[in-house]
Amino acid sequence: MIYKLTFMSEEVDNFKRSFDASPEATFFELHKALLESVGYPDDQMTSFFMCNDRWEKEQEVTLVEMGSSFEYDNMTMESTPLSELMYEPKQRLIYVFDPRFERYFFGSLTAIEEGHVEGVTCVEKKGKAPKQLQTEDAFEMPKAGASDPLFDDDFYGASQYNEEDLDMEGFQDLSFDDGSMF
Repeated sequence: MIYKLTFMSEEVDNFKRSFDASPEATFFELHKALLESVGYPDDQMTSFFMCNDRWEKEQEVTLVEMGSSFEYDNMTMESTPLSELMYEPKQRLIYVFDPRFERYFFGSLTAIEEGHVEGVTCVEKKGKAPKQLQTEDAFEMPKAGASDPLFDDDFYGASQYNEEDLDMEGFQDLSFDDGSMF
Protein backbone atom coordinates (compact mmCIF):
# COMPACT_ATOMS: atom_id res chain seq x y z
CA MET A 1 0.00 0.00 0.00
CA ILE A 2 1.01 3.60 -0.58
CA TYR A 3 -0.24 6.39 1.66
CA LYS A 4 -0.75 9.68 -0.20
CA LEU A 5 -0.34 12.57 2.24
CA THR A 6 -0.77 16.28 1.52
CA PHE A 7 0.19 19.24 3.72
CA MET A 8 -0.85 22.89 3.27
CA SER A 9 -0.44 26.15 5.15
CA GLU A 10 -2.99 28.85 5.83
CA GLU A 11 -0.16 31.39 6.17
CA VAL A 12 1.12 31.15 2.60
CA ASP A 13 -0.89 31.10 -0.61
CA ASN A 14 -0.12 28.32 -3.04
CA PHE A 15 1.87 26.20 -0.54
CA LYS A 16 1.55 22.43 -0.84
CA ARG A 17 3.72 19.42 -0.08
CA SER A 18 2.66 15.92 -1.14
CA PHE A 19 4.25 12.67 0.01
CA ASP A 20 4.09 8.98 -0.81
CA ALA A 21 4.66 6.88 2.29
CA SER A 22 4.76 3.29 3.32
CA PRO A 23 2.18 2.49 6.02
CA GLU A 24 5.07 1.02 8.01
CA ALA A 25 7.03 4.29 7.84
CA THR A 26 7.15 6.14 11.16
CA PHE A 27 5.95 9.61 11.99
CA PHE A 28 9.64 10.41 12.49
CA GLU A 29 10.32 9.59 8.82
CA LEU A 30 7.42 11.85 7.83
CA HIS A 31 8.77 14.58 10.14
CA LYS A 32 12.22 14.36 8.48
CA ALA A 33 10.72 14.40 4.96
CA LEU A 34 8.56 17.43 5.82
CA LEU A 35 11.51 19.37 7.24
CA GLU A 36 13.64 18.54 4.21
CA SER A 37 10.89 19.57 1.79
CA VAL A 38 10.56 23.02 3.37
CA GLY A 39 14.22 23.57 4.29
CA TYR A 40 13.72 23.89 8.05
CA PRO A 41 16.45 22.81 10.49
CA ASP A 42 15.61 19.99 12.89
CA ASP A 43 15.99 22.02 16.09
CA GLN A 44 12.41 22.48 17.34
CA MET A 45 10.12 20.35 19.53
CA THR A 46 7.70 19.54 16.76
CA SER A 47 4.60 17.35 17.09
CA PHE A 48 1.93 15.73 15.00
CA PHE A 49 -1.67 15.76 16.15
CA MET A 50 -4.36 13.55 14.73
CA CYS A 51 -7.48 15.68 14.25
CA ASN A 52 -11.18 15.16 13.85
CA ASP A 53 -13.11 16.56 10.88
CA ARG A 54 -13.29 20.00 12.57
CA TRP A 55 -9.46 20.12 12.96
CA GLU A 56 -9.71 19.68 16.73
CA LYS A 57 -6.57 18.07 18.16
CA GLU A 58 -6.81 14.52 19.39
CA GLN A 59 -3.90 12.06 19.71
CA GLU A 60 -0.46 13.72 19.83
CA VAL A 61 2.68 12.11 18.46
CA THR A 62 5.71 13.85 19.99
CA LEU A 63 9.32 14.08 18.90
CA VAL A 64 10.51 12.94 22.33
CA GLU A 65 8.70 11.14 25.11
CA MET A 66 6.55 13.51 27.16
CA GLY A 67 4.04 13.04 29.94
CA SER A 68 0.78 11.61 28.67
CA SER A 69 -2.70 12.99 29.14
CA PHE A 70 -5.51 11.01 30.69
CA GLU A 71 -7.32 10.83 27.38
CA TYR A 72 -4.57 9.72 24.98
CA ASP A 73 -1.52 7.47 25.05
CA ASN A 74 2.00 8.86 24.96
CA MET A 75 3.28 8.20 21.43
CA THR A 76 6.62 9.20 19.97
CA MET A 77 7.40 9.78 16.31
CA GLU A 78 10.22 7.27 16.18
CA SER A 79 8.19 4.37 17.55
CA THR A 80 4.82 5.04 15.90
CA PRO A 81 4.16 3.77 12.36
CA LEU A 82 1.76 5.80 10.27
CA SER A 83 -0.61 2.82 10.01
CA GLU A 84 -1.13 2.80 13.78
CA LEU A 85 -3.11 6.06 13.61
CA MET A 86 -3.89 6.47 9.92
CA TYR A 87 -5.93 3.85 8.15
CA GLU A 88 -8.59 5.56 6.01
CA PRO A 89 -8.58 8.34 3.42
CA LYS A 90 -9.48 11.87 4.52
CA GLN A 91 -8.01 11.45 8.00
CA ARG A 92 -6.67 14.80 9.18
CA LEU A 93 -3.53 15.71 11.07
CA ILE A 94 -1.50 18.80 11.81
CA TYR A 95 2.25 19.18 12.06
CA VAL A 96 3.30 21.81 14.61
CA PHE A 97 6.56 23.29 13.28
CA ASP A 98 6.67 26.40 15.53
CA PRO A 99 5.66 25.22 19.01
CA ARG A 100 6.12 28.61 20.68
CA PHE A 101 3.49 30.34 18.56
CA GLU A 102 1.49 27.18 17.75
CA ARG A 103 1.97 27.37 13.98
CA TYR A 104 1.42 24.32 11.85
CA PHE A 105 0.76 22.67 8.51
CA PHE A 106 -2.63 21.09 7.88
CA GLY A 107 -2.33 17.55 6.58
CA SER A 108 -4.55 14.85 5.21
CA LEU A 109 -4.28 11.24 4.16
CA THR A 110 -5.70 11.95 0.71
CA ALA A 111 -5.64 8.38 -0.62
CA ILE A 112 -4.45 4.84 -0.04
CA GLU A 113 -3.31 3.18 -3.26
CA GLU A 114 -2.06 -0.23 -4.30
CA GLY A 115 1.69 -0.47 -4.68
CA HIS A 116 4.86 -0.32 -2.66
CA VAL A 117 7.18 2.45 -1.53
CA GLU A 118 9.97 2.52 1.04
CA GLY A 119 9.88 5.17 3.77
CA VAL A 120 8.52 8.62 2.93
CA THR A 121 9.19 10.51 -0.31
CA CYS A 122 8.18 14.05 -1.22
CA VAL A 123 6.50 13.82 -4.63
CA GLU A 124 5.27 17.41 -5.03
CA LYS A 125 6.57 20.79 -3.86
CA LYS A 126 4.44 23.80 -4.62
CA GLY A 127 5.03 27.30 -3.28
CA LYS A 128 7.39 28.64 -0.66
CA ALA A 129 7.04 27.55 2.97
CA PRO A 130 6.34 30.16 5.64
CA LYS A 131 9.21 31.28 7.83
CA GLN A 132 9.73 28.55 10.42
CA LEU A 133 9.85 30.60 13.60
CA GLN A 134 7.68 33.58 14.41
CA THR A 135 9.38 36.32 16.40
CA GLU A 136 8.10 38.63 19.10
CA ASP A 137 8.61 41.52 16.64
CA ALA A 138 5.81 40.16 14.47
CA PHE A 139 3.34 41.08 17.19
CA GLU A 140 4.68 44.62 17.82
CA MET A 141 4.21 45.10 21.52
CA PRO A 142 4.04 48.78 22.52
CA LYS A 143 6.99 50.15 24.44
CA ALA A 144 6.57 51.28 28.05
CA GLY A 145 5.69 54.93 28.19
CA ALA A 146 4.08 54.88 24.77
CA SER A 147 0.63 56.39 24.38
CA ASP A 148 -1.03 53.08 25.12
CA PRO A 149 -3.64 52.73 27.89
CA LEU A 150 -1.86 49.66 29.25
CA PHE A 151 1.14 51.82 30.11
CA ASP A 152 -0.72 54.96 31.17
CA ASP A 153 -0.18 55.46 34.91
CA ASP A 154 -3.56 57.16 35.24
CA PHE A 155 -5.53 54.65 33.16
CA TYR A 156 -6.78 52.71 36.18
CA GLY A 157 -7.51 55.83 38.21
CA ALA A 158 -4.33 55.74 40.29
CA SER A 159 -4.13 59.53 40.49
CA GLN A 160 -7.74 59.72 41.70
CA TYR A 161 -7.37 57.13 44.45
CA ASN A 162 -7.92 58.48 47.94
CA GLU A 163 -7.28 56.18 50.91
CA GLU A 164 -9.89 58.05 52.98
CA ASP A 165 -12.59 56.96 50.48
CA LEU A 166 -12.05 53.31 51.42
CA ASP A 167 -14.83 52.06 53.72
CA MET A 168 -13.06 50.08 56.45
CA GLU A 169 -16.27 48.65 57.91
CA GLY A 170 -15.97 44.86 58.14
CA PHE A 171 -12.19 44.87 57.74
CA GLN A 172 -11.28 45.65 61.37
CA ASP A 173 -11.13 41.96 62.39
CA LEU A 174 -8.72 40.96 59.64
CA SER A 175 -5.15 40.55 60.70
CA PHE A 176 -2.42 38.89 58.75
CA ASP A 177 0.03 39.02 61.62
CA ASP A 178 -1.46 36.28 63.78
CA GLY A 179 -1.77 33.64 61.09
CA SER A 180 -5.54 33.29 61.66
CA MET A 181 -6.26 33.29 57.94
CA PHE A 182 -4.36 30.03 57.45
